[in-house]
Amino acid sequence: MSTAQNILNTISSTVSPIVPTMTSQNTSFAQHSADMFKSYEEDRQTPSQKTIYTSSNGVPEPHPYEAQRAGENGPLLLQDFHLIDLLSHFDRERIPERVVHAKGSGAHGFFECTDPLDDLCLADIFSAKGKKCPITVRFSTVGGESGSHDCARDPRGFSVKFRTEEGNWDIVANNTPAFFLRDPAKFPHFIHTQKRDPATHLTHADDSTMFWDYLSQNPEAIHQVMILMGDRGIPDGYRFMHGYYGHTIKLVNKNGDWVYCQLHMKSQQGTKFITQADSHSKPPDYSQKDLYYAIDKGDYPKWSVEVQTMTPKEAEDLWEKQKINVFDLTHVWPQKQFPLRKVGQFVLNENTKNYFAEVEQVAFSPSHLIPGVEPTADPVFQSRLFSYADTHRHRVGVNYQQLPVNAPRTAFKHGNFQRDGSMAFFNQGSRPNYLSSIEPISFRERSVNLDKTHGHFVNSAVSYLSEIHSEDFNAPRALWERVWDEKARERFIGNISGHMGNCQKEEIIKRQIAIFREVSDDIATRLEKATGIKGYDGISELRFNGSYNGMTKDKKLHSANGMVNSVKFTASGNNGAPIKGTHNTANGIAAINGANGANGVNGVNGVNGVH
Repeated sequence: MSTAQNILNTISSTVSPIVPTMTSQNTSFAQHSADMFKSYEEDRQTPSQKTIYTSSNGVPEPHPYEAQRAGENGPLLLQDFHLIDLLSHFDRERIPERVVHAKGSGAHGFFECTDPLDDLCLADIFSAKGKKCPITVRFSTVGGESGSHDCARDPRGFSVKFRTEEGNWDIVANNTPAFFLRDPAKFPHFIHTQKRDPATHLTHADDSTMFWDYLSQNPEAIHQVMILMGDRGIPDGYRFMHGYYGHTIKLVNKNGDWVYCQLHMKSQQGTKFITQADSHSKPPDYSQKDLYYAIDKGDYPKWSVEVQTMTPKEAEDLWEKQKINVFDLTHVWPQKQFPLRKVGQFVLNENTKNYFAEVEQVAFSPSHLIPGVEPTADPVFQSRLFSYADTHRHRVGVNYQQLPVNAPRTAFKHGNFQRDGSMAFFNQGSRPNYLSSIEPISFRERSVNLDKTHGHFVNSAVSYLSEIHSEDFNAPRALWERVWDEKARERFIGNISGHMGNCQKEEIIKRQIAIFREVSDDIATRLEKATGIKGYDGISELRFNGSYNGMTKDKKLHSANGMVNSVKFTASGNNGAPIKGTHNTANGIAAINGANGANGVNGVNGVNGVH
């Protein structure tokens, strides 16, 4: 018998439908709080038969459909609080949907450490075999609205909230190892092009002009474009897909030593995909239905949690020798060179009782980190550290962390000096809302030396925009030439050409074919045949409005948007990668950033200084 059923049976045998759940004649507010708010889970599990219909202020009402009128054929009465409150609450039932990842599904389960990672990470959850913590997972599409189709060709969001004894750790990932961009300011612009046209209000299923216009001006998106338009673009539900953080994070051990890390979540069900043609036969909520009823019948989905790691020196060498940038969200780490290491697995074994409370209101943020896990200089990751939590404060409310689905489950009583705000529930009683000497709060020593972990970043401010290089086409070329078979290539060409058929501007298609030609002339030739449009020979003669073109010899074509004199962007040959010497430190201060340092990235006279 399940834990939930045990709770339900207990409630059924103890709670009367006509007797209030009062445990004492004590009339104090303290007793009221203890009686009425003692168990969120009790309310969550209570069936309707064990409740009495009341207005929102707890007064029993004989029928929910009644309305007070001035006579049988007269107007309504303003005094009818039940009706007024019913309509007013109904008017406010919806909170703003997520700007991205609006359509999603979720479930609960647990993570278990099977292979300790304590040599690399001091996080308690990875410290010993058998360590467990509860989790909540939310899967989603990205571009569509809350009512959009589950089988749209779109990346899938894959977020996990680990409720560890040291606080909540959120992994906010996707089902693809790369993404469309590496410059954070591009993100709102890119997402706008995945939404409805501001004039026609059409999505790119009917008019793909905006979609391809953006991509044809930002070639670094090509790797993700190929994944999206390939077989992985429509996974067969959420159970049959992997998850990838994409961002590089840092793992810090008890000695203060750290490594770079990529985190993977591998589906133990394997992976499956749906073709473009078959997707039209699926119901709109296909993935939600598949996940819910699989769990409902005891077919619990599982994912292994695995990591790739590299030392700071290896990260520098990876750029110097192979031009792979660990801070670049469009790049991936070679698994043969940096093999996966299993840490544990998680299982989803509990459906939500209330979708709104447990899926719509769940709030994930990359900034929710635990000791032993630290951010890196990945600029898109850095921007997400701010943006996600800020979104939740707007969308759910400033006290979103107090909701049961978001609340920490620590091994200690946690407290802070945040107070009040909309819908404050756990407002920390009469405890001081400042650092008091009269009633002092307790502290725990920081377990991570921040200077040692992040001290190599000391520098001047620059305006930064990345540059297109030949290495940006290496991974997508390997995908085309070494990973896909011929049938997968044919499906890819069909998906691309079909989608391009809704683009209203031929010039955009010509540019996009030129970008594909940098990956493989075979792709470009096939697309030209499929679309009937002759693309450009390559990108060396093109200027992009979104990126520097590092593959042109024409200085007039190099700068993004042609801004050469009035705006000074920084486009360096390393695209923000950790170059040789980046991690050399002296007393916690980076040795490479001196004014005359030979490798001073922004030094005044540095040999490799930029601008």
